[in-house]
Amino acid sequence: MSTTTLAVLVPLLPFLGAVAGLLLGRRAPGFVRPLAVLPVLASAVLAVLVAARQGGGRPITASTELTPTGSVPIDLSLYLNGFAVLVAVLVGVVATCVQVYSTAYLREDPRYPSYAALVSLFTSAMLLVVYTGDLMVLLVGWEVMGICSYFLVGHYWETEAARSASLKAFLVTKLGDVPFLIGLFALAADAGSFEIPKILGTVAAGGLDHPTLIALLLLSGVAGKSAQFPLHTWLPDAMAGPTPVSALIHAATMVAAGVYFVARLLPVFAASAAALVVMAVMAAVTMVGSGLAALAQDDIKRVLAYSTIGQLGYMTGALAVADRGAAVFHLLSHGVFKALLFLGAGVIIHAAGTNSLAAMSRMDGLAKRIPDAFWTMTIALLALAAIPPFAGFFSKEAVLVAAEHAATGHSESAPSAAGWLVLVAGVLTALLTAAYATRLWLMAFRGRGAAAPDHGKEPVAMTGVLWVLAVPSIGLGLAAGPIADWFDGRELAPTLTTSVLGTGAAAVGAVLTYALWQRAAAKAAAAPAATGPAAQAAAATEQPAAVAAAVSAASAAAESAAETPEVAEVTHEHPAVPAGPAADPGRALLGPLHRHAADGFHLDAVYDRLFVRPVRAAARLVRFLDREVVDTYVSGAGAGPRLLGSLVRRAQTGNVQSYLSALLAGAVVLAIATAVLANVNAGS
Repeated sequence: MSTTTLAVLVPLLPFLGAVAGLLLGRRAPGFVRPLAVLPVLASAVLAVLVAARQGGGRPITASTELTPTGSVPIDLSLYLNGFAVLVAVLVGVVATCVQVYSTAYLREDPRYPSYAALVSLFTSAMLLVVYTGDLMVLLVGWEVMGICSYFLVGHYWETEAARSASLKAFLVTKLGDVPFLIGLFALAADAGSFEIPKILGTVAAGGLDHPTLIALLLLSGVAGKSAQFPLHTWLPDAMAGPTPVSALIHAATMVAAGVYFVARLLPVFAASAAALVVMAVMAAVTMVGSGLAALAQDDIKRVLAYSTIGQLGYMTGALAVADRGAAVFHLLSHGVFKALLFLGAGVIIHAAGTNSLAAMSRMDGLAKRIPDAFWTMTIALLALAAIPPFAGFFSKEAVLVAAEHAATGHSESAPSAAGWLVLVAGVLTALLTAAYATRLWLMAFRGRGAAAPDHGKEPVAMTGVLWVLAVPSIGLGLAAGPIADWFDGRELAPTLTTSVLGTGAAAVGAVLTYALWQRAAAKAAAAPAATGPAAQAAAATEQPAAVAAAVSAASAAAESAAETPEVAEVTHEHPAVPAGPAADPGRALLGPLHRHAADGFHLDAVYDRLFVRPVRAAARLVRFLDREVVDTYVSGAGAGPRLLGSLVRRAQTGNVQSYLSALLAGAVVLAIATAVLANVNAGS
């Protein structure tokens, strides 16, 4: 079988599995799980075969015209270069792990058949984006992912949080997709084709007439899809969906699509120095802001969500300094350990009965209850914090090395300003990343208080995939040397300068967080335990205001987290966690900034005042004008004939004498008028 045939089957198999799952979900429920797992698994195997055959050599291209579309053709085409086939392997592996994991995680969910089918369709759409060589076909996969995310994030549609989150994700990403679509058409108009190889050839020949405008329009869609500032606010709220969906969205699909698109068309963006600087500013703000916000989150999934935003900022920063090898290498590395983090978080939620870190910090022995999740999460957090020799260290260092080269003027296309922005923000974010990774690990696994609930051993389908993902989280970084040939041939190995900067910053963040956690834990242990509302009120009056606020916030967070539909569905029963102050080092690290960081720096409130309220006010004005002005004219147009008709109707009395009298009077009037007019004409 040829390589192109195998490549066609890679996105096709999950699509067929999704269709079969939707058709047979209710009629033959026994086939649902095999149809969810086997097509995606086969797709992953075929993706590995395609990658092995491509081997990092010359791109493999194939195309066929489906139907004539005018002067700018749209073709079903493949464009398989080195990083495309590697990203496809990542998508297939992570999707397979998610489907296997979901068979146990959502085993009692009555909507599991539709969920599994949507996950398969989601996977197929991302694989289409990865393999296609035509931008219009890419747009199809791009939009299908948006629809799938809407349904999957809103899986628990009975709750207001899930409905709002799914709608917010859809609208914010569509807000970016409008200029993105305009940019695609402008790019095709300049290049004369939607095919990626022809577009790249046009760029190389200097044939783009409006490179800055096109790059900025496309960047708007990328910011929405990959959750970059200022269109990142949908991603933390998307945690209202099931945890396996979060793993798929954050690790291998949707948010990775934007970064992958820029890497695919990097010469288009590199043709404009202004666009690269804008991208660097966007990446820097995203990295630092998300790191600060992650330190203030109580929901374990929201911590990981802001972490994803920051790591995507690293990838965007690498692209801003025109190094797609570093960007895609970090995409691969991050995809593995972030999938592991989310799936591990699902095991923790399954065991603890809550997704509140404050509640977990008051549980003792949670790590012993779930040893598989404890060890694999530890590995993934070390990779996230970029601690050598884990995968995240090598991929993050590749980004910092690329930024250093651009900052020192060694890059041919990236401005030095972009390099300095990415380098400084990257080092600062390394400190913040290590800080919130350490905070998460300490609060989840080193809690002190009541014994954690024991629900027995977690299902093998959930724990097994954690170890599968732990292997590349440890060893993928060792492939930094040979994997460089699959990209642009640039070396991905770390340098001494960036290693000292990045690892030193991470060490400072981890040590500082640990020290502050010990102090917070000592204060929490000294505070009196509160076991009920009355006791909590008494404790609040006896303790200083800061401790009382911590007790109140921790209790509220634990209650809200325990009431989420996911917790209700995947846990056996909610543990009775005694209320009390949580040992949270994030409060001491952020100080007065904590309240603002916990609310995402109030960006939603800003957008509400700048956009939502004016749009609603305009809608109310249109409604008023429609009812009071337009409807008045319409009603008046009907009232005139009705009034005339009523007058005529009154003249129709049915009395013959009245009709004759009126006829005679009319004849007399006409005769008089005729005589008058005749005299007037004769006199003139």
